[in-house]
Amino acid sequence: MTSAAVTPDSEITSETAEAALGGGRFDRVKKRLTSPWATLAAIVIALLWTIPTFGLFLSSFRPADQIATTGWWTFFTDPQLTLDNYGEVLFSGSSSSPQLGEYFVNSLLISIPGTLIPLVLASLAAYAFAWVKFKGSSTLFVIVFALQIVPLQMALIPLLQLFVTFLQPFQNALHEAIPFISDKQFLPVWIAHTIFGLPLAIFLLHNFISEIPREVIEAARVDGAGHGQIFFRIILPLAMPAIASFGIFQFLWVWNDLLVALVFSSGTPDTAPLTQRLAELAGSRGEDWERLTAGAFVSLIVPLLVFFGLQRYFVRGLLAGSAKG
Repeated sequence: MTSAAVTPDSEITSETAEAALGGGRFDRVKKRLTSPWATLAAIVIALLWTIPTFGLFLSSFRPADQIATTGWWTFFTDPQLTLDNYGEVLFSGSSSSPQLGEYFVNSLLISIPGTLIPLVLASLAAYAFAWVKFKGSSTLFVIVFALQIVPLQMALIPLLQLFVTFLQPFQNALHEAIPFISDKQFLPVWIAHTIFGLPLAIFLLHNFISEIPREVIEAARVDGAGHGQIFFRIILPLAMPAIASFGIFQFLWVWNDLLVALVFSSGTPDTAPLTQRLAELAGSRGEDWERLTAGAFVSLIVPLLVFFGLQRYFVRGLLAGSAKG
């Protein structure tokens, strides 16, 4: 009875078997996602999402009487164009209701710090949870993760009471440092958006940073690098796709927010965001909603620029961790 000799090249180890199984699963998933039915479903979803937006875009260029009496699809049989809606939105204003440009600047002053501050804090916290072991780190991470289930509305009044009690000294210090911004009293809004965005940011960035090979971190430590050097020279460059991905989500959420800004800002035109002005454009009974169509597309400019500017990082961040090897 003869036995076949097994050479090293023909040996099947557990690693190669797992890789083969993983490759098979990847091929099956890829086949399902690229099937004709999946493509058809994606096209149908895109049409259902795009058609109402396209109708709103056409309505923003139609006269008010046409918008009130006919549907947007009648534009193709009776095309009537006007820029009056955009003119009223962008250039008409009064002392009590200024032009849209001031609200636009307020939204930028709220959204940019409201995105950068939680990203900085979440990056540091995620690195600490992933690579700086300390007593109670696992329990603290679970608590941070669990904060995501707390409804935002439950925290509004307690936070507002804390801000009224303890935030005034910091507001005075900021007024001396940056008079222009502090006069608008954006600090409570920045802190509120930071608090509400940190749990999800820490969770997502921790999952990405913890996947960095341990050998890379150990090699840096052997070379004498401390936590600061490891974080800035290794972690940040490698985690940039995940940071940019969450940055897009956070910016869009802050830019489109109305509730937090209404609660934590003074509510005056000096601090009100663009979303508050959009709600006012329709009138007290919704009779002037033709202006709302134009204002909505004006508010889309910055989110579109942010998304397309960071699109390649966004895609890399979504695919990060989906495959190893």
